[in-house]
Parts: sequence; C-alpha cells; structure tokens
Amino acid sequence: MNQPITHEPDLNYLRLLARQYPTIQAASTEIINLTANLHIPKRTEHFLSDLHGEYEPFLHVLKNGSGSIKRRIDELFANQLAETERQNLATLIYYPEQKLSLLLSQADDTAEWYRLTLFRLIKLCRAVSSKYTRSALRRALPDDFAYVIEELLHEQESIQNKQAYYQSIIDTIIEIGRARHFVVAMAELIQRLAIAHLHIIGDVYDRGPGAHIIMDTLLKYHSVDVQWGNHDIVWMGAAAGSEACMANVIRIGLRYANLHTLQDGYAISLLPLASFAVETYGDFFDKQFVPKVSGDEEYTENELRLMTQMHKAIAVIQLKLEAAIIQRRPDYRMADRLLLHLIDYEQGTISLQGETYPLLDTHFPTIDPQRPYDLTDGERALVERLTQMFMNSERLQRHVRFLFNMGSIYLIYNGNLLYHGCIPMNADGSFVEYEVGGERLAARPFMDYMERLARQGYFSEDAALRQEGQDAMWYLWSGAQSPLFGKDKMATFERYFIADKRTHQEQKDPYYRFRDREETAVRILQAFDMDVQTAHIINGHVPVRVKRGENPLKAGGKLLVIDGGLSKAYQAQTGIAGYTLIFNSYGLLLAAHEPFVSTQTAIADAVDIHSQTQILETNARRLLVRDTDAGRAMQLRIEQLKALLRAYRAGLIKENQ
Repeated sequence: MNQPITHEPDLNYLRLLARQYPTIQAASTEIINLTANLHIPKRTEHFLSDLHGEYEPFLHVLKNGSGSIKRRIDELFANQLAETERQNLATLIYYPEQKLSLLLSQADDTAEWYRLTLFRLIKLCRAVSSKYTRSALRRALPDDFAYVIEELLHEQESIQNKQAYYQSIIDTIIEIGRARHFVVAMAELIQRLAIAHLHIIGDVYDRGPGAHIIMDTLLKYHSVDVQWGNHDIVWMGAAAGSEACMANVIRIGLRYANLHTLQDGYAISLLPLASFAVETYGDFFDKQFVPKVSGDEEYTENELRLMTQMHKAIAVIQLKLEAAIIQRRPDYRMADRLLLHLIDYEQGTISLQGETYPLLDTHFPTIDPQRPYDLTDGERALVERLTQMFMNSERLQRHVRFLFNMGSIYLIYNGNLLYHGCIPMNADGSFVEYEVGGERLAARPFMDYMERLARQGYFSEDAALRQEGQDAMWYLWSGAQSPLFGKDKMATFERYFIADKRTHQEQKDPYYRFRDREETAVRILQAFDMDVQTAHIINGHVPVRVKRGENPLKAGGKLLVIDGGLSKAYQAQTGIAGYTLIFNSYGLLLAAHEPFVSTQTAIADAVDIHSQTQILETNARRLLVRDTDAGRAMQLRIEQLKALLRAYRAGLIKENQ
C-alpha cells in the first residue's frame, strides 16, 4: 500500500491537474517522460551585454554562438576537412542564403556538393541536438521539413539495411530541387539548437545605428530575457510618455549624429524640432553642440549646422523637463541638478559650489531668467508633439512591450544573478538604503520596488500613478543612486556649458571599487538568497579596459563583467570588441572578441570574428537538466503527478476515460 506523504497537494489542485492528465496511464506516462528529461545534459546559455545598436556584430555573434558552432565543427571534422573547408561550413551555417550561392558558383558538380554538404549538416545537427528530447526537438523543427529532418537525425545510417533508405532521402531532396531550401532549413536549425537560451545584460539602445534591428531579432528569438540597462529604460520611458526621457533620447541621437533608430527604425520625424531650432536659434552656431560624427557617416556643412541647432534646442528643453521632475520628487534628492537659476545671465557665468565659471555659450533665447525652468509656448507645443510620436510609433511600442514582458532590472537564472548596472553602495561598502513609505529598502527590495514603478509608468491607467512610474524610469536613467546608472550625477549641463573639466567628472558608485572583492560578491549573493558557493554575478554597463590590464573576472571569479566594448564608441578605450559568455553542461567559457569587419566580408571571405576563449570554470560533474531551474520545476511537477496517482488509486479522484 502506498504511504501518505506529509505535504500532499490540495485535492482541489489535484482535480485541476486531472483535467490535463485524466487517467492513471496519462499521469504515469508524463512522470516517466519528465524523469527521463532530468538526466539530459543542461542546454547552453549565451550571455551578451551592452550591444548599443551595433547590430552587425551582434547578429554575427548570435549566429555563431560565440564560437560554439565552429568548435563543434572542429571537433567533428578536424580529421576530415581542412581549416578552410571547416570555416566555409561554419559561414554557410551563419549566412545560409548568401553563402550558399557563393559556394555553389565554385562547385564543379552541384549534386555532389549538395550531397556532401547535407551529410555534414546532418552530422553536425545530430551533435547539437543531443541535449534535446524528441518532443523538444520536434517543436524546433521547421514545418516544411519536420518529418524528413526527424527521420534523418534519428536514423542510424551505419546499419546496413538502413543505408539505402537514408541515402534515398538525400538523393530525393536533391532530385526534386529542394536541396537549397533544405540546406537553409538545416543551417537555421543548427543555429537554433546550438543555443538554448539567450541573456541580454542590458543596453540594446543608443550609440550604434541599429537598435531597432536588434530588437526585431530578439522578438523572434526562441528563448530570451533582457536585464534593463540605463539606455533601455530611457527609451522605455520615452515610449511610455515621459517627456524628460523623450528629450534625452533625441539629445543623445543628435549628440552622436545617430538618428537611424529614431527616424528609420521608429518613423519619428524630427522635422518639428528642426523647424523650431531654425526659428529660435537662427544663424547662431554653438560649436560645443556640433554632433560627434563617426567615421562611417558623412554630412554636409548645412546638415551639421542644422543638427547643431536641433541639439542645442533639445538640450535646453531637457534641462527644463528634468527640473520639473526634480521639483515634484524631492525624495529623489537631486536638487543639485537644478542649475539654470544659478546662471548670471548678464555676466554669462554660473556659480557652483562656491566657484564661478564662465559659460561657453550665453545664448538662451528660450530662458526667462526670472523663471528659468518654464517652457515657452513653442517649447511646450514641440514637446507634446514629439511625445505623441513616441507613443504612437507601433514598432517602438511593440519593442518596449517586449522589454517589459521579457525583461527585468535583475534576474536569477540557473543559479546566477544577472544585472546590468550595480548594487548601490555607500563609501564604506554597505548597501545604500532608501526611505520608501516609511520602510528602508536596500539592494533586492529596492530593485523590486523600482521595477514595479517602471511597469506602473507604462501600464497604469491612473494618471498620477503613471506619472510616478515615468518619473521613476527617468530616475533609473540618471538618478544619483540608480542601480542602472551607477554614478553620482549625469553632468549634462557642465559638459555643454563649462570648459573646466573638473566639473564634468561623474563619480562612479562605490560598488565599482568594492566589486573586486570576494566578500562583496558574497554579500550581494546573500542579499538575493543565493548559494554563495556555486553562484556567479553576471554584470555589464562599465566596459572592461583590457588595454589597461583590467580583468573581466572579479571577486575571486564570483563576478564576471561582460561589457568589453561591442560598441565601436568604446573600443579605443577597451582594446577589444566585447566579451560574451557561454554556460553549458561542462562549465563557463568567456570569449573575448576582436572587432567585426562587416557581414559582407564575413560571407565573401569566410572571416569569423576572431575570439579568444577562456575556460573560467569546469564543473566537477557534467550538469544535467535536474540541476537547472527548469529541472527543479520538473521535479515539483513529478511530485504533484505522483500525488495525483495516489489520489486516483485511493479513489479520491476518478479517472475520466
């Protein structure tokens, strides 16, 4: 007789479970399937951070799994194919449509080339699919070739009486003219299976030209999460209707002459801003507002002049909009960022902390010295029009909803803690505490609170709650103790208007000093209720300056920083072009990448991103699904199903045949 268990699930819950598993046989079959799944090796996770709109290297690293696919090719074909052939095979998998035409043009016998290539793709696909159950694999198969691929992947061609069957499938695919489509389907399936889950540790937006392209890709990716970065949250705030966030987004685009995402990606017209800037600033030219143009862009003198005027106009508007938030949210303690009333408009100077500085620019046609933070009628009309464009951009709204649905400020996943910015700390290394509704919140509780406010700012239908949430998103972007920003201030005004660079300094949060220490990582992990013996912190936001000797491994290996400069804007400082991380059943691998030339070069010359892979940690035993979050959920499900079996057999619930 079965013995009762001490924590039997509620009978009402078991009745609900019985709808899904209406018989003893159905429940038993699921228990067997789930138990078997627990013993499959853990699937591969891929970590990327700080993409900053650089869509070409992002797409390439995504396709090659940070070198995972090439490593598998080398393992399987090292004794059969030369390095050039192996690299061509890898490039075919990354870019099947484009590379296929190039390789076929060089083939003497097209049918034979297809035959050899398909056998190699099938062999590789078997290897990368080995961690998947048949049911999981079926869900990943392309509809057009699902049956055929399943037959080929599970067929044993070495068995003599099956060889003809196996060969006939390949020959028929070639004969009926479906080989090209089949190669593409196999290549995309290999990409899909090589990486089970993707983590983006923040900052999809700004700097580079294709954040919208990256977001389109993430929307279609099979399994992904995003930890919000400060550059993400400001776009999310703009999409929600935050005027201050909107002004920041436009100002940054103009500062770096990068309007592709705004105009081409989200169809947000800057013509109203251009008209306002020309009308307001006329022929006045402020050189410190000249956009920082990258080497890839070319603009005429008139275009640069117009962007300079637009840049100045939106910067002044931003300062006024931010002041409104600071004034209505005194609990943000950001009054030191109210600077416009400190200007002596007649003398053209400003007094800061007992010192007087001359201003680089004294032309303020929209500022009333008596009421410096008030928008003019023209500025108010412009702000309302621009804000509506952000809120009415269908593509932007689709992308931001995805960030809310699949994203968070931090994430605990398979024993690792993921966040973009920092855990704000005091000078002595203790966690900063925030006074919220009579409670003092630090670390995890405060991040949970701010995440709730951000969601409220986008989804709430109550105007006051929505405004509170939007202000919180702006604080997360630039607040002195924001876990996404990690600096004491954003010196926007000083960088534009004061020559003395001492005023430009933005002090990093003490976190960035203390995170090198193992005891700091231990305290952070404990604050998030994690196993300090096995857990890691995966962090981004501040680029690792490899050329200065900085190391991405910190705190005795417990904290990993994977912002190595994927964005071109940071590569001169870092000396590399980004870090990515792989977590598979064997352990952790860190890849340091050199700059990506171009997609065209990668296809034509089979040039991969050159990467140096470092094994950070090897597991004492190979990790299985039972060691993962999904495995623990499966184990709970198994216990519930066993309880359902006991209920069936005890007559508490009857089967529904």
